[in-house]
Amino acid sequence: MEQLTVLITSNGKWVLPGGEEFLAELGDPNPDYDAVGFAVRNLGFIKFQVLDRLVTEIELHPRNVQLPALLAVERQLKEPGTKLFRIKYLESEWHSEIFASAEHTIGRLRELCTPAAELPSSERFHVEARDPAILMRDVGNPLRNLTQKWRTSFGNFDKSVVGLSCRSGLLSLMVITGFDKSESSPIFRFIGDEHRWTDRQHLISGIGEKLESIEDKEYGHWASEFHRVVAASGQPRYDHVTATTESLKQQGRPRQTFCYERLLLPWRGSTGEVLITSCAKKVEPAASSAEIASESSVVK
Repeated sequence: MEQLTVLITSNGKWVLPGGEEFLAELGDPNPDYDAVGFAVRNLGFIKFQVLDRLVTEIELHPRNVQLPALLAVERQLKEPGTKLFRIKYLESEWHSEIFASAEHTIGRLRELCTPAAELPSSERFHVEARDPAILMRDVGNPLRNLTQKWRTSFGNFDKSVVGLSCRSGLLSLMVITGFDKSESSPIFRFIGDEHRWTDRQHLISGIGEKLESIEDKEYGHWASEFHRVVAASGQPRYDHVTATTESLKQQGRPRQTFCYERLLLPWRGSTGEVLITSCAKKVEPAASSAEIASESSVVK
């Protein structure tokens, strides 16, 4: 059987089993054990094989897989050389599933690798998850337009997303982050000019910086975790958030607490980069569910 085997490291780098780069990543120049199996089980590597040009086999331990490795596999599956795809994954024991399309394979990989741990909680930030399907029934909500666009375009990002956001009055309140090939942290790609959590200079200078680098470090780290989950799962999040803001430039001043509903949508850029659009609309702290669903103002 003709067989091609490569490995993807936890940071998304492709290496050959037994090669110098693999051994360097392993940290052992002379392993006397199953080094490939060890790397897959314990180090978050993904084993990628093409078997006799018939089946693409992907072997992984989902709990240890990092986002850069997952994205590297997805990019490769965009141009499949086979018609069948097998996923072998380790939980308490090994499991095997086979698929007839790259799209279903990618979807299952995202599902398996979505972080199982609870999202971060904080005394300053409270999150109540809502069903994104609610938006499709709320005709007057501008977030509905963006959700519908995401669905009909199958999550593919192009300039029409920006045009729709502008027409819907969302662009100035939108943040777009992306995940570089070698990074598992969201990077600012766009910051709408009406955001109040930063100064106007940062609207420009912050582009290319990590979300975690914002002035309020706790908020940046907290928000980044949600972006990572959405990027890994490929599914939207629609949350009701109560947040208390803090600015180092306003020390001594009272903290401000505000409530908003936030929609996070995962997109695929033309280069394979994962993009996350974040939009929010302001709600009153004591708003009922019906009032929240009909509120149309946007967080400022």
